[in-house]
Amino acid sequence: MADPWRFEKYRLPSGLNMRVARCGPTNAPLVVMLHGFPECWYSWRHQMRALSDSFDCVAPEMRGYGETDAPRGKANYTLDKLVGDVADLTAALGRERAVVIGHDWGGGVAWATALMRPEIVERLVVMNCPHPTRFREELRRNPRQMLRSWYMLFFQLPALPEALFRVRDFAILDRSMRDNAVQKDAFSGADMEYFRAAFRNRYSITAAINYYRANVRAGFKARLGENDWVARKIDAPTLVIWGEQDFALGRELTYGMEPLFSGSFAIKYIADAGHWVQQEKPAIVNQCLDGFLRPLLEQPR
Repeated sequence: MADPWRFEKYRLPSGLNMRVARCGPTNAPLVVMLHGFPECWYSWRHQMRALSDSFDCVAPEMRGYGETDAPRGKANYTLDKLVGDVADLTAALGRERAVVIGHDWGGGVAWATALMRPEIVERLVVMNCPHPTRFREELRRNPRQMLRSWYMLFFQLPALPEALFRVRDFAILDRSMRDNAVQKDAFSGADMEYFRAAFRNRYSITAAINYYRANVRAGFKARLGENDWVARKIDAPTLVIWGEQDFALGRELTYGMEPLFSGSFAIKYIADAGHWVQQEKPAIVNQCLDGFLRPLLEQPR
C-alpha cells in the first residue's frame, strides 16, 4: 500500500518557506505533528498512517530542517519564533485551531504554543519532553538529570558539535537514535536515510543545534515570573506519553505536573520504550492518540 502523505509548501507571514507532509481529509480536525532533534517529519510516519482516515494530519519540517528554510543566526530559533511558525502554519492551512502533538524539541514547542498561544490549541499531546517548569526545577536540584543533560551544554560550543555530526555522513545519527532505542528494530536503514536527508542543507545542522543555543541558557537563567507565559496554566485537554527508558530524560520529570493545568490532564507511561517512543511503540501510541482524539470527531465542525 502506498504511503498516504503528500508534500506541500507554505510561505508563512514571517517570510519562512515551510515544507510539510500532509495526509487525510482536509475538512477533518487538524492535527499538527512537531518533530524533535535530530529527526524530521518522518518521525510521525506511523501516526500519519494510523490517523489519516479521520484527521487532517500535517507534519512540518521544522524551521531549519530539510526543505524548510534555515535562516542564519541563533536569534532565528527562539521559542517565540518557533511558536510563531506553528500559529502561522495553522492559519495558512485555513484553520483557527489545531491539535498540537510534539516530541522532544517538537514537544518543547508544543508546550510553549499551548502557553503562549492557547487560543490555537484545541488539544495537546506531548511525548518525552518535560513541561518547561518541571524541567527547570529538576535541572536545578537533580544531579542525575544534570548529567543526563550534558549534551545541552556541549551544544553551546561553536562549530564543534556541527563537525561531530558531519563525520562519516552523519553516522552519529545511528548511534543517537538506533543505539539509544529500547526497541532496536524501530529504525531500518531506509528509515535512517530520511533523517540524514533532513541535514543535506549544510546549514541545517547548525540551525537544529541553534534551538539549544537560543533557548537553553535563557530558560535556565530566567527567574520565575520573568517569563509570564511559563507560569500560565494550560487549559487545553492534555495527554503526555512517556517512554520510561529514556536515555536523556528521567521519568521524575513527569511527577507533580497536575498543578500546571486548568484543563484535563492524563499521562501514559510505556515501560518498554525509550526516548523515541512514537517510533519504538507505534501501536500503543496510536491507540492512545485514537482514544484521546476520538471525541473531536463527534463535535460539530
